[in-house]
Amino acid sequence: MKCWRDRGGRAQPDAGSDLDDRARARRSAPGLPGAADDVCVGAALWGALLPPRVFTDDHPLAKISPMAESPNPIDHVQEQLRGAGYLADAATATVVHLAGALGKPVLIEGPAGTGKTQLAKSVAQMTGKPLIRLQCYEGLDESKAIYEWDYRRQLLQLQLIQAGESRRGEDASLTAAGIFGEQFLLSRPLLAAIRSDTPVVLLIDEVDRLDMEAEALLLEVLSEYQVSVPELGTVTARHIPRVFLTSNNTRDLSEALKRRCLYLHLGYPSVEREAEIVQLHVPELSAHLAKQIAALVAVLRGADLKKPPSISETVDWARTLLVLGAGELTDELTRQTLSVLLKYERDISAGLAELGV
Repeated sequence: MKCWRDRGGRAQPDAGSDLDDRARARRSAPGLPGAADDVCVGAALWGALLPPRVFTDDHPLAKISPMAESPNPIDHVQEQLRGAGYLADAATATVVHLAGALGKPVLIEGPAGTGKTQLAKSVAQMTGKPLIRLQCYEGLDESKAIYEWDYRRQLLQLQLIQAGESRRGEDASLTAAGIFGEQFLLSRPLLAAIRSDTPVVLLIDEVDRLDMEAEALLLEVLSEYQVSVPELGTVTARHIPRVFLTSNNTRDLSEALKRRCLYLHLGYPSVEREAEIVQLHVPELSAHLAKQIAALVAVLRGADLKKPPSISETVDWARTLLVLGAGELTDELTRQTLSVLLKYERDISAGLAELGV
């Protein structure tokens, strides 16, 4: 430590030098805070001792709103679907959200009557997009699913061209006649979704009814969103449609088709969930009666039936009981109205035996 001598010759410590030495040592020592750190620590301690600053309403900083938390997109999709009349769980809403974000088709499998088709309709309603539907069946071919040429107009055009060129002594050709233009192309559901000027929702319903050859026709549309027309070329989608395929699991679909899609399985809902669905569509019905309806339908689905009741039939039965002014589900009322749920005589007999009414 440096010293200095006063007028009497006595040695005195140099406080300034001592402070400088300690500051330099602190800055050079690893892991020790330096002078700048002293300032930061001091400011932090001083700020902690001060009371919180409250701005008046006319202060500029008071007008700065705190950062709002970003909403959960899954919750948002669930609310939108609920507004469209579809009560979706988190897994269903997640797949719907990802399908829109990734531009991927959705393959929905499950037993008949679990709301697969209704999900596509509700997505179209909540997004405000037109719904284009392709109902699949055995024997469906390219002319009914994708496109077909308007042969009558083509023949008429060719006759007009031939008549005009024969007067001039020329030979007419198909290329010169121009009969393979887009004006002669009849769009079926798949091509209509590709050529649409506005975004659409494409529903390919009951795809498991197609044979393997017809199923292969879907692959180009599902992977590239385009259709190849040999006489015209490739027609590419102007807007990527939101595609939903439904299957009742009557046969296994090809791996090539499944690989191009997001997957969703919809089974029959629980008693509590089905009671919520009933109340969503029939709000005038009491919660007690809705639970009774859902519980009875669950018992019927556990029986050996040819056709178990669907969710839509459960809602129809709830509306039936509301029309009849029922406040309680009795055995007599069940016997009288069970045909709303079950559509085979054998199933009605088996259902009555299962319920014991």
